[in-house]
Amino acid sequence: MEDLYDIKLPAFEGPLDLLLHLIKENKIDIYDIPISFITGRYLEYINVMKVLDLEIAGEFLVMAASLIYIKSRMLLPVDEQAAEAEAEDPRLELVQRLLEYQAFKDGALVLREREEESLDFFYRQPAEDNEEDAVTNELYLFNVNVYDLLGAFKKMLDNAPPDVVTITRELLTVKDKMNLIVDMLENTESMRFEELFRDSLTRQQLIITFLALLELLRLGLARVYQEKEFGNIWIINPVIQENAVAGQPYS
Repeated sequence: MEDLYDIKLPAFEGPLDLLLHLIKENKIDIYDIPISFITGRYLEYINVMKVLDLEIAGEFLVMAASLIYIKSRMLLPVDEQAAEAEAEDPRLELVQRLLEYQAFKDGALVLREREEESLDFFYRQPAEDNEEDAVTNELYLFNVNVYDLLGAFKKMLDNAPPDVVTITRELLTVKDKMNLIVDMLENTESMRFEELFRDSLTRQQLIITFLALLELLRLGLARVYQEKEFGNIWIINPVIQENAVAGQPYS
């Protein structure tokens, strides 16, 4: 990957966001976190970020170390003679941090929704609009979490065959793939996340395609939405989406 250029995404959420995402995705009781499982899943996401050559903030690595430490404490035999204060659940501090952070996020979301309502942000087409416009507006309501993207990409990466060719400069670059994706979006109203990778047969090609998508998202040249939480991911041309929201016909 050294012949490519680095992609830095300031929009990446932090480690607490990733943990909350994993807890919600796997329907885990936040008061009874299976620390071994959640640590394994957390490290998988960190490895995917490393594979993509994304810049990982130090706080992600600190959280990884904290999870491993908690896991090691959970594996120690219980000392029945230990004082109650010393025998408290090693996960307690982490749970309290997660609950406080979730409360902060919920409060911020309420304020954001009120602001959007005041700006009439969620415009709805009249009932007589055609079905395609309705689909686009429905997708507009569910913004994709960055970890949903990483999770969807991880599944594709896990199923990809190992590369059997030598990677050279002549192979498709991220910039080349960005141009191809833009061309694809010009000819369609929306496309499934998986369709973007239909011609990517190796792990290297998958990585290049995903990096190209991330860069397009950062530049605002593409947007991603879901049908529902943890549902199918759709990629949309923002110009087409804005026209649909404004009630204008597709060009």
